[in-house]
Amino acid sequence: MSLSQPIHPGSMPWGLKWRSSVWYVTLVVGLGVTVDLLVYSIIIPVLPFQLERLGYNGVSGLVGWLLFGYSGGLVLATIPIAMLSEKYNNRTYPLIAGQLILIGSQIMLMEAPKYWVMIIARILQGVSSSMIWVVGLALLCDTCPERIVGRQLGMAMTGLSLGILIGPPVGGALYNKFGFRGPFILGVIVTAVDLVGRWLIIERKDALLYGLDPGALPAASAEEGVDAPGLTKERSAPAEDIQLVDEGGPNAQPNVTDNLTSQPSNNGTPKLPLLGIVGKLIRSPRAIACLFNTLVYGVVFTAQETALPLHLQATYNLDPSKVGLVFLAAVVPSIFSSPFAGWWADNRGTEFITVVCLIASIPWWVLITIRSPLALFIVFLAFEYQGVMKVLDMRMFMAPSICATELALHWGPSLGVR
Repeated sequence: MSLSQPIHPGSMPWGLKWRSSVWYVTLVVGLGVTVDLLVYSIIIPVLPFQLERLGYNGVSGLVGWLLFGYSGGLVLATIPIAMLSEKYNNRTYPLIAGQLILIGSQIMLMEAPKYWVMIIARILQGVSSSMIWVVGLALLCDTCPERIVGRQLGMAMTGLSLGILIGPPVGGALYNKFGFRGPFILGVIVTAVDLVGRWLIIERKDALLYGLDPGALPAASAEEGVDAPGLTKERSAPAEDIQLVDEGGPNAQPNVTDNLTSQPSNNGTPKLPLLGIVGKLIRSPRAIACLFNTLVYGVVFTAQETALPLHLQATYNLDPSKVGLVFLAAVVPSIFSSPFAGWWADNRGTEFITVVCLIASIPWWVLITIRSPLALFIVFLAFEYQGVMKVLDMRMFMAPSICATELALHWGPSLGVR
């Protein structure tokens, strides 16, 4: 199909150009990550206090099981969602369904009369979260020219830090002001806004039917150095050992629409099935390193999330709103470093900076266990967050391993809370 000969001339959807653009998709995916982490983290500082108020004992363990339910739901949903998204070649519908499930699960958790109902609500939240982490990031990779995918992922992944930044302090303040329902009402509102953004997305495969390739717009060409409409310079990706298609020859080049339809390729580069992709990832040292580093992230942070609010209350006599401010101070640096991580991945690769960040974070894990003034504790926590979160950002830029990385990211919490 030639992009100069649209299949549906004269029936262009409203706002086709901006609704299918790289920057709009990046914005919506970034907003989705932000909302997901906001909803996840907004109740972290208040759950222990709420469970104590309801008369439960062993609160830290109960909070841990709530986090486990979230991570377990996400892990169980990841592979089926990835398979269905690929089978039906659709990203938008799963993203919309995920938001509807998220709204329902928040209302369910807010009104839960029993602890087991809270567990079910958290499992449903995990299922909805897998939509943005698997399908959303895949949509962004589908839309972006390969040579800038790292930069765009870096911008979208800023939402991870932003959600954690906003969630705890806002959750603590709303809990103090309006009670347990306050954080959930805000969560439902921002989820509804995100739902509208997802509904407006036009996928690249659909835009191509109207003769428009979002990855080859003139403005993008000028900015990103695209040689010709429909063609982009290939990024010298550091993950040469991960190939997701069977190579049909040294000079085989897929047509711009081959990867966007379910029809077999005519140039000898058929897509591998999911199991074939998993097999290649297992044989890739880079993919294994990606999974291990992401697993470390999940274990470290969720192991702390269950105990940190209670530790801050017992050691520094902090209430939920002040506990949230501690999270706020610790996460601020990560907002600015995620786009830098994306730029570095596009231009320098991920190996060196990944090792440096991981090693640099290790001393701070030890230092936060030492009783110290509150200001010093916050500094230690910020450096620990900064190092490990950058490892996660850098590894996320290996787009072929997003689904497997997602499994490790949320198996980590399942281990960390137990």
